[in-house]
Amino acid sequence: MGIFSFFSKEKKESLDKGLEKTKTSLFSRIAKAVVGKSTVDAEVLDNLEEILVSSDVGVTTTLKIIKRLEERVAKDKYVSTDELNKLLKAEITDLLSENKSDSIDEFTIPAGKRPYVIMVVGVNGVGKTTTIGKLSHQFKKAGLNVMLGAADTFRAAAVDQLDIWSKRVGVPIVKQAMGSDPASVAFESVQTAVSQNMDVLIIDTAGRLHNKINLMNELSKIKRVIQKVVPDAPHEILLVLDASTGQNAIEQAKQFTLATEVNALALTKLDGTAKGGVVIGISDEFKIPVKYIGVGEKIEDLQVFNKNEFVDSLFSEI
Repeated sequence: MGIFSFFSKEKKESLDKGLEKTKTSLFSRIAKAVVGKSTVDAEVLDNLEEILVSSDVGVTTTLKIIKRLEERVAKDKYVSTDELNKLLKAEITDLLSENKSDSIDEFTIPAGKRPYVIMVVGVNGVGKTTTIGKLSHQFKKAGLNVMLGAADTFRAAAVDQLDIWSKRVGVPIVKQAMGSDPASVAFESVQTAVSQNMDVLIIDTAGRLHNKINLMNELSKIKRVIQKVVPDAPHEILLVLDASTGQNAIEQAKQFTLATEVNALALTKLDGTAKGGVVIGISDEFKIPVKYIGVGEKIEDLQVFNKNEFVDSLFSEI
């Protein structure tokens, strides 16, 4: 079986559609940048640098890509503009490999970790609750017993929204009254998940960034109480970011990685933006693997991030 054997036709079509705006924007601009040029020279690379930065790949990551391309051009002496997309594809694939972004095809959890505790962080409005709902659906579909913990007690709507998702997906939820101590909800959630032999527990947390110290203290407290029940939890701290916000998503990643030990990323709303390049920049800048991407509104449109399929789709014919 080939490396993409389990990546279904439906998933691929959904990914292609989700990246269409990014792909169209990026490659139409690259095509214009090489008009009248037969080889990749300093001017082409300067134009490419500008295109990548404005596509929200990020300055640091763009400079890294351009430097590698410059080295390739210097080594090979003659690199045709027809080869540019192929070289760019190779460099982006290498970057994602270096940043531990895996090529997985299924929603799975590590063996021997039950319940697998996922603490979800991110500001309000990025699609955090929707991502939790879709993630719980995918895990349940994979045959896992899933429970939700509503520890975002700061916003009444957050608990209500998560409750709606729990009913829609058909998974149990642990919740308390609005204004309850988030750590208390998290503690009860872990205790319940253990007693009911759950495979996965997904805990929602408050999406506030106005005071980083308060956020840090709250997330640290949640972690401490969780570890009283499951010492090595949370196994995953998943930061949800809205890809359509571009550089703002990178700034949010900076704040949350300072506040807590984020070890996985989910990028939402890729289908509504031409800024899909932010996936590459965030992964590279923070050295945190992108684990999930949202490529549409349907419940099935949350996908595990497969770097090979992502890059293949990004560079496929438009």
